[in-house]
Amino acid sequence: MKKLVILASLASAVMFTATAGNTPNTTTATEVAAPAKARAFKVDVAKSDLKWHAKKVTGEHMGNISLKSGQMLIEGSKVTGGTFVIDMNTITCSDIKDAEYNQKLVGHLKNDDFFGVDKHPTATFKITGVKPIAKAAAGQPNHTVTGDLTIKGITNQVSFPATISVKNGVASAKGDVTINRAKYDVRYASTSFFDSLGDKAIYDDFVVTLDVTAKQ
Repeated sequence: MKKLVILASLASAVMFTATAGNTPNTTTATEVAAPAKARAFKVDVAKSDLKWHAKKVTGEHMGNISLKSGQMLIEGSKVTGGTFVIDMNTITCSDIKDAEYNQKLVGHLKNDDFFGVDKHPTATFKITGVKPIAKAAAGQPNHTVTGDLTIKGITNQVSFPATISVKNGVASAKGDVTINRAKYDVRYASTSFFDSLGDKAIYDDFVVTLDVTAKQ
């Protein structure tokens, strides 16, 4: 009888050991995929375009300005950041055909009445956020871009809708940025600083239309 009890105990021990050996290890840590590493796409200055458009009580002026350098940060197929340097010395006017008057206006935009280019030869924009626009129609802005714009050494946050795409190693961004010049101490003929300007007033808001291309 004792032998039967001992044999039964041995059998139970063997069965327990075998079962324990086949039990899955539930304490193994779950592997988490590492976040995608941001890649820097260099802005193709030659294929990027910035246009400005300003209005006054009696009319309007428009022209171009060039990027000096920049990059867009890409994670997967999404733009997550970027920095851009604008060459303020490249300001031009496209609507005035008279060469002398054209150069007079451009010179005025570059002096201290406006952008003080001698002291502040560049402006910068740094992206701080890119948010998708839900159900954006094809060809329409599909993201809201937020960032820090620095002009004349003064930084303010701006946001604007943009059409962004990343495909085949090329990133592009198109949009219209409305800028309030009064926030950057651009005072000339501004009703934010001067009274009784009448038809001499120039509106504070101006628009920069951007079409930027960056490559891996």
